[in-house]
Amino acid sequence: MVVSMREGCPKSQVAAVIAAMERRGLKVRIISPGPKVVLGVVEAVSKHLTDDLRFVLSDMPGVEEVSDFHTDWKLVWRGPEQQTSVVRMGGRSIGGPELMVIAGPCAVECRENLLQTAQAVAASGAGAIRGGAFKPRTSPYSFRGLGEEGLKYLAEARELTGLPVVTEVMSFHEVELVARYADVLQIGARNMQNFALLEAAGEVDKPVLLKRGLGNTVKELLLCAEYILARGNQQVMFCERGIRTFETETRNTLDLAAVPILKQNSHLPVVVDPSHAAGKRELVPALALAAVAAGADGLMIEVHPEPAKALSDGRQTIDLPAFDDLMKRLALVAQAVGKTIPGVNP
Repeated sequence: MVVSMREGCPKSQVAAVIAAMERRGLKVRIISPGPKVVLGVVEAVSKHLTDDLRFVLSDMPGVEEVSDFHTDWKLVWRGPEQQTSVVRMGGRSIGGPELMVIAGPCAVECRENLLQTAQAVAASGAGAIRGGAFKPRTSPYSFRGLGEEGLKYLAEARELTGLPVVTEVMSFHEVELVARYADVLQIGARNMQNFALLEAAGEVDKPVLLKRGLGNTVKELLLCAEYILARGNQQVMFCERGIRTFETETRNTLDLAAVPILKQNSHLPVVVDPSHAAGKRELVPALALAAVAAGADGLMIEVHPEPAKALSDGRQTIDLPAFDDLMKRLALVAQAVGKTIPGVNP
C-alpha cells in the first residue's frame, strides 16, 4: 500500500497518518521524504484491513491518494510525481542538479600513485575518488588488491583532497571493515545477486553503489536494490556498467537504454561506468558523454597516471590529461541537460 501526501503538507499531518497506520499493527516506511512525502507498507495487508485503511486515510488531512503497489520493487519504485532521491556521499551528493564524477584507478596499487591520482582528479573537478582495495579478478593469479592497507591509503586520499571514497566490498564478512574507511560501499557486478552481502550492506549507514551484473536484467537489478532498502538502508545508487553480449569489439555492451528505464521505474540515482563497458580507453569519452545525455546522475571513470603500467584494467583506463579534457567536455553536455559539475566551467 502507498499513501501519497499533498506536497507541502505539515509534518503533523504526516505524523498523524503514520500513527493511524501503526495503530493497526503496520510497519510504515517513508519511500520519499519530500518535497512530496510518500509512505508505504511493504508487508502483505489483508483485504479487510486494506479497505479499512482506505476509508480512514482518505478523509485525513494532507492525504492525496491511497493506492496499491504495482511492482515487486516496492521501496525502489518511483511514486507518483516523485523526484530522484538525493544520496549524500561525504560532503557531496548525487541525484540532484550536480553531475557526480567518480574517478580513480581500478585498483589501489601503492600510496604514491593513489595520492597523485586523487589530487589530479580533484583538481579537474571529480566529486569522489575510487579505487579497489579488494579486487575480484578472473584469474586467481592476477593482482587482487592490498586489502586493509589499500583502504588506509584511500582514507588518506580523502584527507588530502576532501573527496569521498568509493570502494568495493566483496563479502558480507568485510562490510564492517570497508565501512570503517569508505564513504560509499560498491557492490560489484559479480556480486549483484550475493543476497547475504546485499542484506549486510542494508544494515549499515553508508551509501551503496550497486552495479548491474554481466548477464542480469534491469528488473533483477531493481529487485537486488530492494534487498538493501528492505533492510533499512535507503542510500542506494544503481550503476550500469555494460552487459555481456555477442559483440567482441568492446569488453561489454553499454546498455544506455537502462538509464531512462531505471529512472522511470525507480527514484534511486543512476551512475554509468563507461570504462568497464568499453574496455578500450579511446571509447570511454564518447560513452561518458552519451551517458550524461541519456540522463545519468553520475559517472565512474578509471584514471591512472600511467595506464600502460596499471596492475589492473590498464587498457580501459585513461590518463590524467585525458581525464581533465573529458571533464571540460562533460560540463558542456551536463549543461545541455540541466546539470552542472561544480568547479568545471563549460
